[in-house]
Amino acid sequence: QCPKYYIKKELVTLILAAAALIAGFGSSFQYGYNVAVINSPAPEMKLFYTRIYEDRYGPMSDNLLTLLWSVTVSMYPLGGFFGSLMVAPLVNKFGRKGTLLFNNIFSIVPAIMMGVSEVAGSFEIIIAARFIVGICAGLSSNVVPMYLGEIAPKNYRGAIGIVPQLFITVGILVAQVFGIRNILGNMEGWPIMLSFTGIPAAIQLMLLPFFPESPRYMLIQKGDEKTARKGLQRLRGWEDVDEELCEMRVEEQSERAEGRLSVLNLFTFRSLRWQLLSVIFMNMGQQLSGVNAIYYYADSIYSSAGVADDHVQYVTVGTGAVNVFMTIAAVFIVEKSGRKLLLLIGFGVCCGACVLLTIALYFQTTLDWIPYVSIVCVIIYVIGHAIGPSPIPTVITTEMFRQSSRPPAFMVAGTVHWLSNFTVGLVFPFLESGLGAYSFIIFACICLATLIYIWVVIPETKNKTFLETSMLFAHRNKVDIVAEAEIKETGGESGEEEIKNTFL
Repeated sequence: QCPKYYIKKELVTLILAAAALIAGFGSSFQYGYNVAVINSPAPEMKLFYTRIYEDRYGPMSDNLLTLLWSVTVSMYPLGGFFGSLMVAPLVNKFGRKGTLLFNNIFSIVPAIMMGVSEVAGSFEIIIAARFIVGICAGLSSNVVPMYLGEIAPKNYRGAIGIVPQLFITVGILVAQVFGIRNILGNMEGWPIMLSFTGIPAAIQLMLLPFFPESPRYMLIQKGDEKTARKGLQRLRGWEDVDEELCEMRVEEQSERAEGRLSVLNLFTFRSLRWQLLSVIFMNMGQQLSGVNAIYYYADSIYSSAGVADDHVQYVTVGTGAVNVFMTIAAVFIVEKSGRKLLLLIGFGVCCGACVLLTIALYFQTTLDWIPYVSIVCVIIYVIGHAIGPSPIPTVITTEMFRQSSRPPAFMVAGTVHWLSNFTVGLVFPFLESGLGAYSFIIFACICLATLIYIWVVIPETKNKTFLETSMLFAHRNKVDIVAEAEIKETGGESGEEEIKNTFL
C-alpha cells in the first residue's frame, strides 16, 4: 500500500512561492489590467478615434463612434472566449508552464501594437490588439490556476489557488491608478498605459523557465518520473517525495479506464457529470451575478451621491483597493474556513447587496442620505464577491477533476466564463435603460440560485487529494470509484505497481 500521504506538514517553499508570484504577475495581472485599462482614458481615446476617422473620411456620427468604442471594449471578452478554446490542446501539448510561456506572445505583440497606434494613426490596430490580448487573458485565466493547483501541496492548494485572482484584482487597481488624469489617463499618456501590459509578460518570459513544470503533468501525462521527482523535490524542499509520487501513480492508474478525454466526451462521461454541471453553474453565477455591472454602474452611483466628477476616479481606486484587500484576506482564510463556506457567504452577501442597492437607487432622489447607502452597497458587494465568487471557482475546478479531465474541464469553464462576461457587457446597457434600478433584482436572483446550487450539490474539497474529491462526487454520479495500490519493491527507484480499479 502507498505510505500515508503527507505525513509531513507541507510548507510553502521559496521556489513554490516564487513560481506562484511569477505566474500570477506575468499572466493573471494582465487579465485584470486589461479589464480596466481603457475605462479612465476613454474620453481621450474617443477623441483620437474621431480625429483619425475625420482625417480620412470626413465628419463622424455619434452612433458610429459608439459602435467603434463598443467593438473595442467587446473584442477583449471575445478574444478571451477564443483563448479558452485553446486551453486543452495547448496544455496537453506544451504543458502548463510551457503554455504560459507561449501565451506571452499574445501579450507582447498587442502591447507593441497599442503602443504605436497613435503614431501610426490607426484605431483599427487598437481593436485588433484588444482581441489578441483577450486571447492571452482567456488562456491565462484557465492555465495559471491549473498550474498552481497542480504544483501546490493539498494543505495549501486553496491559498495558492487564490493567487491568480489576487493578481487580477491588483491588475485592476494598477490600471485604475495609472488612469488618474494626472498620471497616464490623459491625451499623452494613454498609449503608454495600454502598452504597459507587455512588461509583466517580458518578465515572466525571462524568469518562468527556471521553475519546474507541473510534476503531475510530467508523471501522469508524459510518463517522465525522473523529471517529476526532481521538480517535486525542488517545490517541496526535501528529497523524500515518494508519498506524493505514489498518490499520482494511483491517480494515473485509476484514470486508465477514461483515457485522454476531449471536451465532447467529457459531457458524456457519467463519473464527471455533476462536476461538469458544477463548473458551468459556478462560472455562470460568477459572471452573471452582476460584478461587471456593479463596476459599470459605480461611477454614476458615486456622482449621484455628490462626489465631484474630478474625485470619482479616486473613489473608484478606493473600491479597487478594497477588492485587493479582501482577496488577500481570502488567501489566509480559505484553508481554515473551506471553499464551500466562502462561496456561500460571498454569494449571500452579493445577493443582499443587490437587493439593498435596488431599494437605494429607487429612492435615490427622494432622500439626501440615500445616495451614500448606494456607495456602501457597492463596497459591500465588492467585499462579498472578493472573498468567494471571484477567487474560489477556479480553485474548486482544479480540485474536482483529475489529470486527464482537467484540461477539457478548464476549457468548458473558460468558455462559460467569457461568454457570460460578454453577455453581461452586451445586455446590461439595455437592462439599465429598460429596467433602471430593478435590473439588480435579476442579479440578486442569479446570486440566490447559485447559492442554493452550491449548498445542495458542491462538497467541501479542503485538504482532499484529487482522487478523494472525485470519490466525493461518485455517489451523486451513481458510480463507484475504487483504487487500491500495492507497491512492490523490485530494487528500482519507483518499484512496480499492481493497481486494481473498478468503474461501475
